[in-house]
Amino acid sequence: MRRYFLILFILLITGGSNSFASDFILKSLRVYSALDQTEFPIIDLRDSTRNSITIEFDILSVPMPNLNIIFKFCDSQWNPYENVFLLNPGYNTEYNIWYERLPQRVTGARYHYRGSFPNRNVSFPFSGKWKFFVVDSQNPKQIYGEGKFFVIYPEVKINVSINRERAQSFNAELANLNYTYAIQSSFILPDSLFPSNVKAVEVIENRKLNYPVMIDRRQFDRTRFYEWNGINRFTFIARDLRPGNEYRQTDLRDYNRFNTKEVNAQLDGIETSNFFKKLRSDLNGASFITDFRNEYAEYLNVNFRIRPPENITQPVFLVGSFNNWEVLPQYEMFDDNGLLNLKIELKRGLYDYQYVVANYKNTSLENIDWHILEGNYWDTSNEYHVFLYYETTEKGGYDKIIGYRKIKSGELWRN
Repeated sequence: MRRYFLILFILLITGGSNSFASDFILKSLRVYSALDQTEFPIIDLRDSTRNSITIEFDILSVPMPNLNIIFKFCDSQWNPYENVFLLNPGYNTEYNIWYERLPQRVTGARYHYRGSFPNRNVSFPFSGKWKFFVVDSQNPKQIYGEGKFFVIYPEVKINVSINRERAQSFNAELANLNYTYAIQSSFILPDSLFPSNVKAVEVIENRKLNYPVMIDRRQFDRTRFYEWNGINRFTFIARDLRPGNEYRQTDLRDYNRFNTKEVNAQLDGIETSNFFKKLRSDLNGASFITDFRNEYAEYLNVNFRIRPPENITQPVFLVGSFNNWEVLPQYEMFDDNGLLNLKIELKRGLYDYQYVVANYKNTSLENIDWHILEGNYWDTSNEYHVFLYYETTEKGGYDKIIGYRKIKSGELWRN
């Protein structure tokens, strides 16, 4: 059921900025590799250009808040470990972080933080998934924001290939939905590792960290399975992966075009379905925000508007780089006689986004459809991040990433 009222709110990477009794609001929290804000959040020790991560955010407050950033090592499901051997004591916290003052003209925020990790205070000794938490310096249980990233100490080389296929269950009415990929990941395990400890291969499309494709050795079917020669050769295969379309974009960087506080995401009219429309290249789910030192790096109230086809009767949600590509109830579009609207606050920048359809089950969302309003094309350019998990017995046992590979689908079809 669609909403018939408007919710106006401020954004955070975890799905909405947080305001607390301490009288400040944390905004535009992001994490990315090295110094490139369009890069996937990963530290890859094989690559000197991606050997760190950057965390940045804005603060709307009169006094400077006293905050720390705590880093926690996680299992393959993003659950922080409580094992004392994995807490990394002494090197898991950035204390009393410092801010830069935003230009006087900027509205919507007052201070900016940017930090690069690891540094002399923080290290990442384990290969796998990590989370960080922005917390009150006096009360670490008071969390104001959080983010996710990967740390990779590669031990195994993964060979990844993408092949075009037709969907296992053919859709005669919407032929575009039958275009799929099969991603095959093969590797040879070194003698120092045990084949029985190989756990899973995870595939993440662009920035959809919350919606991975997991090929688990213990749970598999005809679209997610693996092959093993009984010794050290493995192949993990994921089928029926729809490539989708290039993302929609809103570019708010030009002050001459967006020179008021209230703006529309698209100046040239109301959006419609892109099911039969191939879009131009995008940022693979990232954003490019105006430099915080720019006097026009302000916050705008951006109105997203779409008129979907009449056959779309389920709730429609806005999802994009501004909410970490997470489909959330607070991003449901409200219905005004068939014209769907949602207004959110965004800092000037370039953002990838799209519209999805989903159903409510109590307070959660299910049957998320990423393609019915956006289309599905074989030549869409996507980044696929492939991770190999190993159940190591080190330090009491943890989910260790021993292999990583990034592959771009669009590059495969150009030549």
